[in-house]
Parts: sequence; C-alpha cells; structure tokens
Amino acid sequence: MNASLFTEDFKATPYWWDAHSPLEAKQTDLPAEADVVVIGSGYTGLNSALQTSRAGLSTLVLDAEALGWGCSTRNGGQVSTSVKPTYSELERRYGPQTAIAILQEGQASLDYMHELMRTEGLDCGFEEVGRFHGAHKPHLYDKLARDCEAGHKVWKTDAFMVPRADMANELGTDAYHGGMVFPHHCSIDVGKYHPALLRCVLSAGALIKSHCPVVSIERLSTGFRLSTRSGQVKAGKVILATNGYSGPLSRHHQRRIIPIGSYVIATEELDQDLVAKAFPTNRIWSDTRRLVYYYRLSPDRKRVLFGGRVSLSETDPRKSAVKLHHDLVDLFPELAKTRVSHSWMGFVGYTFDTLAHCAEDNGLFHAMGYCGSGVGMASYLGMRMGRKAAGFDKALSPLERISFPTRPLYSGNPWFLAPSVLVYRLRDRFGV
Repeated sequence: MNASLFTEDFKATPYWWDAHSPLEAKQTDLPAEADVVVIGSGYTGLNSALQTSRAGLSTLVLDAEALGWGCSTRNGGQVSTSVKPTYSELERRYGPQTAIAILQEGQASLDYMHELMRTEGLDCGFEEVGRFHGAHKPHLYDKLARDCEAGHKVWKTDAFMVPRADMANELGTDAYHGGMVFPHHCSIDVGKYHPALLRCVLSAGALIKSHCPVVSIERLSTGFRLSTRSGQVKAGKVILATNGYSGPLSRHHQRRIIPIGSYVIATEELDQDLVAKAFPTNRIWSDTRRLVYYYRLSPDRKRVLFGGRVSLSETDPRKSAVKLHHDLVDLFPELAKTRVSHSWMGFVGYTFDTLAHCAEDNGLFHAMGYCGSGVGMASYLGMRMGRKAAGFDKALSPLERISFPTRPLYSGNPWFLAPSVLVYRLRDRFGV
C-alpha cells in the first residue's frame, strides 16, 4: 500500500464524523413497555419516531451501535428522486397506473425533504444544486439526449443537456462526452442532518437507547416482546428501520435485503484555483457507469468526496482508498498528487427489483431497500410508516402494494456479488 497517498492525520472514518460523530445516548434503563419500538436510529427510524412521538405514543428507539452509526452518517449527501427503474421498466412489471404511482413516490420523497427542512427549521446545508450525470461513452450521451428530449412521463424535471464542447462550464474533465443536468436534485450536509433530526425526536419526547441490539422479536396475543442485550421490552407496534444492517433479526427481511458495501474517500484540502477550474459549480455528480461513481465537493468546497464500488468483495477502507483515488485521478489527472484524508464504507440495502419497500404485517412495520439513494426516500418512507403506526395515514404507498421479492438460495449472504461486479465492469468498459 502506498503510504504517501494518505495524509499524516488520515482517518478510516467518515469525513462527516469530524464535525459530528455518532452519539452515545444517555444511559437509561430499558422501559418495561412502549406503544412503539423503532429498531434503528438512522433516517428511517428517526423520521418514524418523530411522527409517533408527536402523536402522543410512547416511543422507544433502539440501536445496536451508536446513534446514526450506519449509512445515515456514511453517505455522500446526495438527494434525488430516489427511484432507479425507468417508467418503461416499471410499466412492464406493474402496468401504467402503478408505474406512475411509484415514480410519484420518488418525487414525494424529494418534496418531503424540502418540507422537513422548512417546517422543522433544520440548518443542514440542504440546497437545490442540481446533479450532472456524465456520459462515459459517446453513444450514451446520445441516449441521454433522447431521454431528455422525450421528457419524463410523470413529473417535470427541467433537465437539460450539456454537450462536450460546453463541459468546462460544468466540470473540468475530459473523461465525459457531455451529460445531462437534473437541476432540482439536492445536496445536504450529512454531518448536520442526522444530529439535527435526532434533536427533533428527543424534543418530541422519544426515549432513545444506543448500544442495545435487539436479538429477537416475539409476537404476543397483543403486540410484541423484544429481547435485547439489556433486557426485554413489550411493544404495541414495532417499526423495523435497519436497511443494509438488517441481519438475522427478521429472516423474512434478511432474505430480501442485499447488503452491499459502498466506499468513499475524502481528499485533503485542495488549492482553490484548482477547485474553481475542476469543479466550477456546486452540483453533485454521477455518471452512466453501472458501477457508478458519485461525488461532490465538501460543503466548504475544500475537498472532493468521491464514492463508488471498487472491489469484488468487501474490503478494508484503506485498500479501497487506493482504488478510489486511482479512479478519481482518471477523471481529474490534476489531482494525482492529492492525498486522501478519510476513507470509509457503509452498507447500502439493495433489493432484487431495485426498489425500496415498505409495509405492515399486523403491527410490524418496515421501510428499507433504498438501493443507494436513501437520504430522501428513507426519510420519506420513515415518515409514512410513523404516520401509519400512529393511525394517521390509512392510504397504502404503491411501494406497499407490490411484492417484496427474494431469490432461491439467498439467505442474506450476497455470494453472487463478485461475479455481478465483474459483469458490470465489462459492460461499463463497452458501454452496454
């Protein structure tokens, strides 16, 4: 490993933790019972708990680690409409009515983030900066251009094309053959969002306990009994908000969630003239690769935060940093001598149909499977499940009405990941 790649103060922890590390909840005894127990203190769990607490229900949030230790403080801070399949793909699967309804949920997730910031007065660096989606092959630019001209089936994106000749106005790299801008996509300061949301939940009266893993959920004639490392608690309702960290607590959900590591680096602080030339806007960036790169500047515009999938199997963030830095330099050769100050990973919860899912099973609620686009959708579906648990929201989300698929022989260990990554790499090489 090239030691000169890393700064002297290198950390194998998220850049966001420098300002706000995951919190240890105040030591408290486990209550004997609660109206609602939320398992998981990320965006899904906290948005759920905010609704149930304000509805007057006694709410207990449990987390196996420190609060926000998972991907809610490990992500890249990009906020989009969160639905990966296109309208035509969804129409083939479910028909036009459900396809439109699912895409509307994607738009609703982005709208909810705007509403949440406004109504709660959250100072989280939430900005509508737009996303540039680069074409890494010439024919993929043509495809993006056709999609842009055709418009979107459900909502007005206001998307526009940036030809290669005009790339310098968007991004200082020759690696893309132009691209498309989605001007309504947003960025957020991950280090500020989770603690701000946590303060709202605590102010609403929820009890929160960290380092208290739930080891089993037992159905009773009325409600549930949860066994934890700190004892047992009875719950009227349970909200499962564990996503890529679900594990064996619920075998049903474990067989439907694919935990996939996503790896991110932060560079050391950069020369501001270089930043202005390479990154003239504050946009967030992605590209047409199936093994997609996602990147952005830090909120203070001093560093590049660059993420992607770079290994066949899960690996040490120090090793992944070498590969990510290599890929970053392929895009921006002028960063060749830039060192890495942080490298980290987190498990995103993927699904076999690349859609998020939520539902209720006689008092057991879940929302998960955000497929790497979870900041907005996790927050939104968490809110919806919280409202349903509180009895406010009787309508079914279209993501509740569709089946939550699994595959034969899958029990939570993604043994197929390595061959899938190899195939995607080949497809990216040829742009297919």
